[in-house]
Formats: sequence, C-alpha cells, structure tokens
Amino acid sequence: MMIGTLISVLPLAPLVAIVGCLLVRQSPFAERVNLLAAIVVFGCALPLPFLIDGHAQTFWSDYVVIDRAGAWVILCTAIVYLLASIYAIGYMRLLEDEPLYRFYALFAGFGLTTLVAPLMNNVGLYWIAIELTTLVSTFLVAFENVAESIEAAWKYIMVVSAGISLALLGTVLFYFAGTPVLGPTYAMTWAILAHAAPQMSGVLVTIAFLLVLVGYGTKVGLAPMHSWLPDAHSESPAPVSAMLSGALLNTAMIGIVRFLQITRAANLGELAALSLVGLGALSLFIGALFIVRQQGVKRLMAYSSIEHMGVIALGFGFGGVLGTTGALYHMLNHSLNKSLMFFGAGNVMRSYGTKEIESIAGVGRRLPVIGALWLAGAIGITGAPPFGLFVGEFTIMRAGMKPSFSWAVYLMAALLVVIFIGFMNHFRAMYYRPEPAEGRENVELSAWCAAPMWLALAPLLVLGLAWPIGIWNYLSATAQSLLGAP
Repeated sequence: MMIGTLISVLPLAPLVAIVGCLLVRQSPFAERVNLLAAIVVFGCALPLPFLIDGHAQTFWSDYVVIDRAGAWVILCTAIVYLLASIYAIGYMRLLEDEPLYRFYALFAGFGLTTLVAPLMNNVGLYWIAIELTTLVSTFLVAFENVAESIEAAWKYIMVVSAGISLALLGTVLFYFAGTPVLGPTYAMTWAILAHAAPQMSGVLVTIAFLLVLVGYGTKVGLAPMHSWLPDAHSESPAPVSAMLSGALLNTAMIGIVRFLQITRAANLGELAALSLVGLGALSLFIGALFIVRQQGVKRLMAYSSIEHMGVIALGFGFGGVLGTTGALYHMLNHSLNKSLMFFGAGNVMRSYGTKEIESIAGVGRRLPVIGALWLAGAIGITGAPPFGLFVGEFTIMRAGMKPSFSWAVYLMAALLVVIFIGFMNHFRAMYYRPEPAEGRENVELSAWCAAPMWLALAPLLVLGLAWPIGIWNYLSATAQSLLGAP
C-alpha cells in the first residue's frame, strides 16, 4: 500500500507543478512550485529502495512495475531533479526578460518523463516514455533561443529520433519472436519476455537486441551514436544539462539493461555482452580523445558524460554481481558528480561571460568557494580518489578480469589515465592562468548557485571513503535479480 501511494505521488507532483506554472504564469511562483515538486519527488523516491523486496511489484493492471533496479534509477533521477531545481532558481534569475514560467513548466515535464519511464512495465510504453523525454527536453535545449541552442535542439531531436526508431524496430522484433511461444497477442512485459526467452528464436532475439542497443544507445550517448550529446549538453541552460547528463542517460540505460536481461535468459552466448562492452570501450575512447583537445567548458563536461556512460556500459557488459553492482553504484555517483560539474560550469560561464576555456582564468581567485567546489568535482569526475566514481570504476575493472573481457579492462585503465591528465590540464589552465587586468566585471552569484554544489559534493566524498554496507547489499541483490541468480 505504501509503495503504491509513493508511486502515485511521484509523477503527480511534477504534473501539478506543470499545471500551476501554466495557470499562474508568474516566475516567482513557478520556481517555488517546481522546487516543491522536486522536494516531494525526492521524499517519495528516497524510501522506495528500502521498501522493495526481492520481487517486482506491479500496479495499475500490470502497466506499472517497481523493482530494485527501477527504484535505484528513480532515486538517482530524483536527486538530480532536486539539486537542479535548487540551482535553477539562482541560475535562471540571471537571464533577462525571459518568461521563466515556461522554463519551469518544461523542466517539471522533463522531470516527470524521466521518472515515469523506469516504471513502465510494458515494453512499448517504455518506448513511448523515452520518446516523450526527447520531445520535452528538445524545447529546454533550445530555451535560450540563440542560433547555437536552436541548432543543437534540431540536431538532438533528429539524431535521437532516428535512434529511437531503431529501438522501436527492435521492440517489434522482440514481440514477433515471442509470438510462437505466447501466441499472436500477449502482454509484452519485461517478465513475460524474459520467461519466454529460452524458447524464442535465437536469431530474432539477437537482431532485436542489437537494434535496441543501437537505438537506446543513441539516447544514452554511446559512441558512435553520441553526436547529439556534446551540442545539446553544451547549449542547454546549466540545470537542464545536469538533468540531461545525470538523469536522462540513466533512464535510457535501464532499458538496455532490461533487454540485456531478456537476451541473457535466451542463453545465446556472449554476443550481447560483447556488443555492449564494445560500445562502452569505444565511448571511453571517444570521450578521452575529445576531452584532451576540448575548447569549450560545457562540451568538456559533455564528453565526460560519454566517457562515464561507456564505463557504466562496460560494467553491465562484464556482468556478474561485481560488474552489475559497480555499474549501478557508478550511476549514482555520476549523477551527483556531473550535476556538481555542470553547476560549476554554469557559474563560471555566468561570471566570465564565455564558454571558452581559453578565455577563463583565475577561477580560484575570482570565485574562491565555488571554484574550490568545482575543482574538487573535477578531481572526482576523472575517477580519482577519494570520491565515489573511483570506487565504481575500480569495482567494474575487477569484474572485467576474465579472459573474454580483460582487453577492455586494460584499455579502460589506460584511457582513464589519459582522461585524468587531459581533464586536469584544462582546469590547471583555468585556475592558474593569469587573469587580464581588464577582466570582465564579476557577476554576483547567489547562495542558490552554491548550495547544490555542496549538497552534491558531500555524498560524493562519503561514498568514496566507504561503500556503505546497506547500499552494497541492496545493489548486489539488484544485480542478482538482473542476472537471474537466486
């Protein structure tokens, strides 16, 4: 009963915020009602993992499902939605003459779609929910209404829609593969497909999974389908960039994981896992290559997202309890760390009036507190200790030390060193390059811009210094359920 109530309130809160923003049409009211919705969402998402046992629970005639993996992704999304809603109050107030009630209506809609998608038990409805995230977020990408953001929005919707079309084709093939076993019509839920998978045509299941992997992998930003991500992340308002990176990518990744679970149930060998590992390794390589030579500060963060989605893909591809647990842990830490990084990037861009790394200097002197938080986040986002991403990456590498995947572990280790050097070299320049005497006038940043950075950094440090035993037990149990283990 408690879980059903929480799941009902979870999408209702942002829906009420959308209606309120559109009815009142006042910026102060809009920012408050969106923040209130984010607080309610976080309050509903936080207890969900503690209430879920080993069995998935369904609601609303089996159209809605909540299991350990879904609860974890919803929690990650709720955290980012709350942090980004706090940050948006300070950041969006710096925009002049903008109708902010429209922004907050769209922002609450974005939060709504990313929260609903992991709850979809019907595979077709999951596809629709992912497509809705695209439609809503496209308007947020283009919100600043300049040539670059409009171009990024067009590129985003064209590339991602093409990928989602492939995912739809893969979904249709999964349905077709199930008809000899389940009949011409059946409820296409995750559990039913997984149960019927051993009797499905291996060729059809393999082709269907590869189409789904490429389709939803486009949404995740896995290389080589990543081309939309740097533009969309870099041209969006900073709170939107945080949601795109910290919430949306996880929402699409959980779909790939569930289809991988069905494919593994079909006992088709390691082709599906190798495909996911291959795309993960390529994403890590592309991320490292562009991070080293990057010139835009938000594009630097965007390519870091491609890198970390590659790391998560490697974890799920390596499989086993260790790999899957490490990937799930990495999801949470990436959501926190990337939110921190985009908040810092937004603050620096507002202060310096530029996105170009070459034009940013003396950050530590101009923004001592925010600069220190951003620098700490930069150390964490490269996977360096003592922050949570280091623990996740180390766990994933341990999981990959088996004959079929050891090459990917060695490649991952080498590329992480390259990424650390390249990423920190950019920060060295921005912090220690002498700032011109005629530097731009400093923009005053409110506490709304700094508070969510503190709120993101603190758990990152805690999760890096010690992996809480409760989280380990929960994630290892989640991994066992995804792997079909007892």
